[in-house]
Amino acid sequence: MVAVNVLYDVGARDENPEHTGLAHLFEHLMFGGSVNVDDFDGELQRAGGQSNAWTGNDFTNFYDILPAHNIETALRLESDRMLMPKLGDEALEVQRSVVLEEFKQTCTNRPYGRFSHHLRKLMYTRHPYRWPVIGLTPEHIRDVSRQQVQQFFERHYSPDRAILGVSGNIAPDRLFSLTEKWFGDIPVRDTDRRDLPAEPLQTAPRSAEVNESLPAPLLCMAYPMDRYGTDGYIAADLLTDILSAGTSSRFYRRLFLGTELFAEVDASISGSEDAGYLMITAVLNPGVTVDRAENAIAGEIDRLLAAGVTPHELERAKNKSESTRTFSLLKSPARAQEIAMAEYHGETTEQLNQRYRAISVEQVNDTARRIISPEKCNKLIYT
Repeated sequence: MVAVNVLYDVGARDENPEHTGLAHLFEHLMFGGSVNVDDFDGELQRAGGQSNAWTGNDFTNFYDILPAHNIETALRLESDRMLMPKLGDEALEVQRSVVLEEFKQTCTNRPYGRFSHHLRKLMYTRHPYRWPVIGLTPEHIRDVSRQQVQQFFERHYSPDRAILGVSGNIAPDRLFSLTEKWFGDIPVRDTDRRDLPAEPLQTAPRSAEVNESLPAPLLCMAYPMDRYGTDGYIAADLLTDILSAGTSSRFYRRLFLGTELFAEVDASISGSEDAGYLMITAVLNPGVTVDRAENAIAGEIDRLLAAGVTPHELERAKNKSESTRTFSLLKSPARAQEIAMAEYHGETTEQLNQRYRAISVEQVNDTARRIISPEKCNKLIYT
């Protein structure tokens, strides 16, 4: 088997604020056929393969899995939709309806469905991270024109903004030859240069409350943090593992098992290329007030900031982080995506593991005290 991954340097952060959700819509359009291929999935399935994709705030990623002797089918299909996908009225209407239905299912008809909408609006005032990948409102997708879709493709989809990662049973020389054959003559387009507005430094706390019919109240406290590639990002990632990853974590032992306040309690990072956020989220048990829950979490935070993490906790978090990355790479699709991401970031998985290993207890504690401060708190309450 072989996995073919094409990572495009385009995501929701590249959208016009008046036409959000377009990057995600375009992901769907890329499966609607292309210049020389009427049925992308059909041709891949006839070669014994399958495909999928995802859109993020920073990237759009496509991947195919198929028998290695049919790899040329995947490369041909990917090159053809890189050259020009079908962007006619019929294709647009079909995919528009799919995305609008997805918006209903994930945002309108699901508890906490607009969580990301509310949190991002609270946290960001200028940067395009202020809207989620699916878009601010379904009207933005409903009203988008074929011309706008065509312009989005021309501005963002070009060979020089794509990275091909391949993993599986194929010799490098053959792969490079086939890549040149199918991608070598695709012209480079005059794509947009990314120049995003910087988010102003937050100097005062913010809060918002959402009243809906819900199974349980939810509390989120989020704090601005460093972008990907910095030591502060790695320290924050390890910190959230110490707080909530696994049954040995602080939140699990002291808040989930140690009290009867929470149905769920978690800490995580947004994992974004530009400055993102560290957030603590908790689903409350019936009858528990938000004040009680917040006080319990605040007690754990105070303990963290006063005493810091221990060397043992940090070592466990590093081990878990490295093992998670290592085991994820046992499968070809994950390896192909990792190859593409490594090329984008200019670092190998081993180099990344070494950077995580090099983070000290002092760096984690300094990062915690710098990030988790009252004046930088963005509190979202679902009641």
